[in-house]
Amino acid sequence: MGIKICGAPCCWGVDDVNNPYIPSWERVLREAHEAGYRAIELGPYGYIPIDIPRVTEELNRNQIAIVAGTIFDDVLSEENYPNLLKQVEDICSLITKLPPLPREPGQRWATPYMTVMDWGHDERDYAAGHPGRAPRLDEKGWHQLISHFKGLCEKANSYGVRPVLHPHCGGYIEFGDEIDRLAAEIPNELAGFCLDTGHLRYAGLDPVEWLRKYKDRLDYVHFKDIDEKVYEDVLSRHIRFFDGCHEGSMCPIGKGIIDYKAVSDVLQEIGYNGYITIEQERDPRDADNSLREVRASVEYLKGVGYDI
Repeated sequence: MGIKICGAPCCWGVDDVNNPYIPSWERVLREAHEAGYRAIELGPYGYIPIDIPRVTEELNRNQIAIVAGTIFDDVLSEENYPNLLKQVEDICSLITKLPPLPREPGQRWATPYMTVMDWGHDERDYAAGHPGRAPRLDEKGWHQLISHFKGLCEKANSYGVRPVLHPHCGGYIEFGDEIDRLAAEIPNELAGFCLDTGHLRYAGLDPVEWLRKYKDRLDYVHFKDIDEKVYEDVLSRHIRFFDGCHEGSMCPIGKGIIDYKAVSDVLQEIGYNGYITIEQERDPRDADNSLREVRASVEYLKGVGYDI
């Protein structure tokens, strides 16, 4: 397979830059290098500084590149929208000037990407994984969300960065009907998809089916795995998505309920080539175990035919 495996700061518990327990970005880059990665995501806005010389020096020291930047915020809010446009500008002005990754044969779009995710709504956060329970947007809210997605994608495109839409548990784009409608209303010319095996499965969807379904929109992929026992316990309670992750709902690749041999088969079937990022959301207070578990995920994927 023409696939390269990358990492993400969330494997070290970095999802909220205001969390006092998150490890330094320098440590994450160092341990990503020790895990054997050649690339990692930027992480949430504000984690890795918008400082081209400083970040370039640290990347070169660790022989690593940035595969994608991230918008992970409230995309629905009209009041927050100008802030998100500023985030896109800052992130794109950084990632387009950092050491680049090579474009793999058959890769649809060159890196770095801009993953765009809606997040930050209590009413959806507590309903993550529950399609029948989760409140849905009315038509006005939906059209506002789509308008904001389009504006953010247009801004990324203006920097030559390919935006990829990422359905995320606990946001307003999580379940099958929402993904389908998003795909219908935002054309491939404007943005591709980043599908995440773990978020799909958490939402009750079959990752293999959905990777195949959106093969013509699939520019980038996230891998994660789910501990079945913890997952079932979390879904039985009134709990936020990341609180469940802090309890261990996500586990190293190959130790959970997702069939990664079947995922490998479908990626070969659809001719996916390029980069895939491992994510294992966790409590940052458990970051001392991150390198060991990242290595376990990498070794498992190498054992079933993926390349790092």
